[in-house]
Amino acid sequence: MLYVRTGALAGLSTVAASVVVLSAPPAVALSNGLALTPPMGFNNWNTTQCSNTFNEDMIRSIADLFVSKGLKDAGYQYVNIDDCWAKTSRNSKGELEPDPARFPNGIKALADYVHSKGLKFGIYTSAGTHTCNKLGFPGGLDHETTDAKTFASWGVDYLKYDNCNNQGVDAQTRYKKMRDALAATGRPIVFSICEWGQNQPWTWAQSVGNLWRTTGDISDSYSKMVSIFQKNLPLAQYAKPGAWNDPDMLEVGNGGMTPAEYRSHFSLWAMMAAPLLIGADLRKVSTENYATLLNKDVIAIDQDTLGVQGKQISLSSNKYVLSKPLANGDYAVALFNNNSSAQTISTSASAIGIGSSSSYTLKDLWSKSTRTTTGTISASVPAHETVIYRVSKGVRTPPSAGTHQVSDLSWDTAVSGWGPVEKDRSNGGKSAGDGKTLTINGTTFAKGLGVHAASEITFYIGKACSSFTASVGVDDEVASTKGSVVFQVFADGTKIADSGTLTGASAAKSLSGSIAGADQLRLVVTDAGDGMDSDHSDWGNPTITC
Repeated sequence: MLYVRTGALAGLSTVAASVVVLSAPPAVALSNGLALTPPMGFNNWNTTQCSNTFNEDMIRSIADLFVSKGLKDAGYQYVNIDDCWAKTSRNSKGELEPDPARFPNGIKALADYVHSKGLKFGIYTSAGTHTCNKLGFPGGLDHETTDAKTFASWGVDYLKYDNCNNQGVDAQTRYKKMRDALAATGRPIVFSICEWGQNQPWTWAQSVGNLWRTTGDISDSYSKMVSIFQKNLPLAQYAKPGAWNDPDMLEVGNGGMTPAEYRSHFSLWAMMAAPLLIGADLRKVSTENYATLLNKDVIAIDQDTLGVQGKQISLSSNKYVLSKPLANGDYAVALFNNNSSAQTISTSASAIGIGSSSSYTLKDLWSKSTRTTTGTISASVPAHETVIYRVSKGVRTPPSAGTHQVSDLSWDTAVSGWGPVEKDRSNGGKSAGDGKTLTINGTTFAKGLGVHAASEITFYIGKACSSFTASVGVDDEVASTKGSVVFQVFADGTKIADSGTLTGASAAKSLSGSIAGADQLRLVVTDAGDGMDSDHSDWGNPTITC
């Protein structure tokens, strides 16, 4: 968050009115293996700030709604708390302590509850002597090691590190100290740099944090949302897997914009590969705005594993065209009408960069309608709305008969139109494959399907495929340590199979489901809440029928 208060920003200049984009090459991304796609979740600040409604009961209810409303299945995983959670002074050991009125059972108990839902927990502090709130909650400056250890001991998975009361200390110095302190705990913690773009963090923060704020705070108005979009949009070259431009949290559902404007907000953030952190009280969000937050087709654009931020390819009379390449060779294109009346917005397959083809398929990700074109991409777009298409070249067909080798969980790119498989996401590890195979309509792919806990494998299958089946199981390591894992299968973001909790006593299960019409199949294995991390949980020879 950003408070502009007398004395709050000691030693810093006023926020620039516009973003200056430098041409220097971006740094190497932070090598903690986290946030390989933009983080998705919740933060309470936009709806509660420091009011009494921000408390333990609220956060528990948000975690419950993640599960019951389908947000978890759609990819949202972080339940984060913001400022005002702590006492206004440290204890005798110099440690932060939670406010007992807001959090009577403590932060660890709250984190444990969130983890019990299969979700992750995030917390907040500032890289200064105090946080941003005027009550003066202690900040992390010169307490980095102590605070990182405290957060790790509580089971924190995500840290938002603000910029208030920084005493004029160099920003890179402050944020690097907390990066190193978090790494020293040994716990995987996503590091969110909330520096507001004051020191152009996009030019240095890739090796420091997993995401960095590029602007001041958002507010729940259409004009503010658009102004932040316009500042973040030119920074595409600095985003990559594990390192994201952050134009601040979502306002969808807070009531200050129309449902159409919220759809634009969500579409533009997805096109910019921005973190999707819900800032609304989910207990009060309307059905229409829930539908926006749960649009799995749009979420898939944001979460695409290629990790490219969409770019502006044209702007005329407040009519924007954005293009974003996707991992399977498709492109997303957004037609955003920043006018007060309906406008026709047009582009072409050539202009968006997808390459030549005799025909293209356009899937409208809001209406769900599909049509074909020889190259023209055009729509009548209502005021303040955004039409977003997924553009595909022709139709993928199954690979030729025979055995195709798979290396390091990445499909051989010579298999035209199929793949690539996303790399294993278990804290940077990869499996050797354990001799597993994938069979598609009688064609066998060798190697590459042994996985770790907290892993995902994604591949692209072609709309001709109709069903999926596989056996799954935990290995001896999980069984011997009494660990537990959950296996799930998603087709275009919709969960089609779930193993439930598997332990050594229930080490194998058959999974199957319909995938008719899907483009993407995602195999997911996660820890079931006990903290165990298996090295060799297996998808046993999955079969795809086309």
